[in-house]
Amino acid sequence: MFNKICIIGVGLIGGSIARAAREQGLCRNIVAFGRQSGIGNLQTAKKLGVIDEFYVDIEPAVKDADCVIVCTPVGVTEQIFRQLQPFWSNSTIYTDAGSTKASVVEAVKSVFGQVPANFIPAHPIAGAESSGVEASKADLFANKRLIITPIDSSSTDAVNIIKQFWQKIGSIVSIMDVEHHDAVLAATSHLPHILAFSLVDLLGKKDEQIEIFKFAAGGFKDFTRIASSDPTMWLDICLANKKEIIPLIQQLKAELEKIEQMLADNNSKRLFETFTYARQARQRFLNQFDNSMSHSTSFTIQPGGHLRGKIRVPGDKSMSHRSIMLGSLAEGVTHVKGFLNAEDALATLAAFRAMGVEIEGPINGEVTIHGVGKNGLKEPKEPLYLGNSGTSMRLLSGLLAGQKFNTVLTGDKSLSSRPMKRVTAPLISMGADIRTEDDGTAPLHITGTGELKAIDYFMPMASAQVKSCLLLAGMYAEGTTSVVEPAPTRDHTERMLNGFGYPVQRDGNKASITSEGKLIAMDIDVPSDISSAAFFLVGASIAADSDVTLKHVGINPTRTGIIDILRLMGANIEVMNERSIGGEPVADLRVRSSQLKGIEIPEELVPLAIDEFPVLFVAAACADGQTTLTGAKELRVKECDRIQVMADGLQSLGVDAQPTEDGMVIQGKTADSIGGGEVDSHDDHRIAMSFSIAGLRATAPIIVHDCDNVNTSFPEFRDLATQLGLNLK
Repeated sequence: MFNKICIIGVGLIGGSIARAAREQGLCRNIVAFGRQSGIGNLQTAKKLGVIDEFYVDIEPAVKDADCVIVCTPVGVTEQIFRQLQPFWSNSTIYTDAGSTKASVVEAVKSVFGQVPANFIPAHPIAGAESSGVEASKADLFANKRLIITPIDSSSTDAVNIIKQFWQKIGSIVSIMDVEHHDAVLAATSHLPHILAFSLVDLLGKKDEQIEIFKFAAGGFKDFTRIASSDPTMWLDICLANKKEIIPLIQQLKAELEKIEQMLADNNSKRLFETFTYARQARQRFLNQFDNSMSHSTSFTIQPGGHLRGKIRVPGDKSMSHRSIMLGSLAEGVTHVKGFLNAEDALATLAAFRAMGVEIEGPINGEVTIHGVGKNGLKEPKEPLYLGNSGTSMRLLSGLLAGQKFNTVLTGDKSLSSRPMKRVTAPLISMGADIRTEDDGTAPLHITGTGELKAIDYFMPMASAQVKSCLLLAGMYAEGTTSVVEPAPTRDHTERMLNGFGYPVQRDGNKASITSEGKLIAMDIDVPSDISSAAFFLVGASIAADSDVTLKHVGINPTRTGIIDILRLMGANIEVMNERSIGGEPVADLRVRSSQLKGIEIPEELVPLAIDEFPVLFVAAACADGQTTLTGAKELRVKECDRIQVMADGLQSLGVDAQPTEDGMVIQGKTADSIGGGEVDSHDDHRIAMSFSIAGLRATAPIIVHDCDNVNTSFPEFRDLATQLGLNLK
């Protein structure tokens, strides 16, 4: 990429950049600049082969350099740029590796009066216990985050070159504005370092310090590892970013005082809730990493077997989302039982906590929500991270469009690739101020105007998420907001709004709402999720000698398409013990083995089973004859393109599955219908579970890659499936 790179400050970071650039063949010549007093370090760097040459005079060091990388402590940034100024070249790209960006940008402005377009601030989030060039290594940045913080004047070409450079040495690059970077790093890096330094300082000064350190467990070593960091560097960082760090210290002090009081009061319940939430929050943090940064789980399913037994699958995901949303906006305390303790629903819960709602739990599926009222939400201090949950992002976009404060909605790699224009476009027509990426994807930047106008919206495609988004926005809009569906979709939002005392009018396929209303807290018993039950409905249908009873399953008529379609295919499904829980119909479902037959799936049933089609495709592969699906174009904009991904996976297992624009044609077989092989879930939980169920009729083992995503909706899937008899590891 470059003929000559000049590194200013060849320590751990600068030396590792040089080693990585050399190993990847990104430059012909690497030189370093340093102080006369540090000539010994420069000589070591050359002796180790980290650099080709060094200088203590900056002019020859930067002459003809294509790229100059400043890797000094942030406290001397201004001094370095004053030395660079006389020799500044517009044909050179300048960047840095400082841990704070506002101070770096201000230092550059103080020298040049503005930030030159060819200076691109950056920050590699990587380090080691040892410092100095001797500790440098070529793979220090492999699968580590690198944040580029361009400003308005930054050259787009220069940003792209720096991005490409860091990607080539193994980093995962993100783009972020300067202020956001400093706020995030203050919380995730700077404050933890201060805590580690403080704890070791405290314990080190105790009289019994020898015994304390002698008996310290691995947790102490892990927690305090970062106290081995270079004190000079961290002094500069903490002083440079004190504006962001001090409020965090104050918040932490308040949190410690709360825990101190819980201990003094022997309040075991609150302590347990605090520890439980922290554990779950940390797990969500771990799950935010891209697959390339963390171990990915694969499922191996041995062929054959049957399913037998009685189970209760977890709570309905759609209702769990909505119970948190509406309970938070209600007046009073809402108690929820059967809450789905999975990543998607927890993402919604965390978002409302971030907006000032006190939520206790979940503990054993129970959640207590202290509602703040329809207009009681507060502006979150950070962007709301929603993980993999499209429901959270699409519904929250409608609810937050009507607030008077600003929010940013972000998600993981998968969620950030999904289209959001089908909700943002009608919201914008209501007067909402929402910005997306150029391709209409997240993050969503919502500017609260508090001035929405009602619309009559005719949905071009049936979608419960779009309908719910607009109804929630209609709670804050002037006039009557109406949504007309081309086909029925799940109506949990309308049912639950009415349950909370907020009127939603239904007239055929039209739902209408106004801003004239309030929500009153209620108790909610969330039934088991029929979308989760679907895997066992299909599994027990296709596997010989199977008999499964699924207890307390929600059978809302807008969700029972899976039952209707399987029955049309000849499935033996018995609906027992029907009852009503909180306005939602519930029943026990018994399903036994049967020989399925291929059908043309009625289009009117498609919206009622839209999430269940991945596993229905497996059922079709085991049926006698051809199954044809049409009218399901929405499947192409789910967590992945479910039509194409399922077709590819089935074909790799020997199934004749032909994708169409809005569905699929599958030629089923009654014997040896599914072969063995390896498939990828494409970061889609329903794809992973569907191919796991396919193992029941496979002739050889099936390996499903990238199955961590199952935790987003059904973390108990593995345990329940193996309990019933699926041979899954």
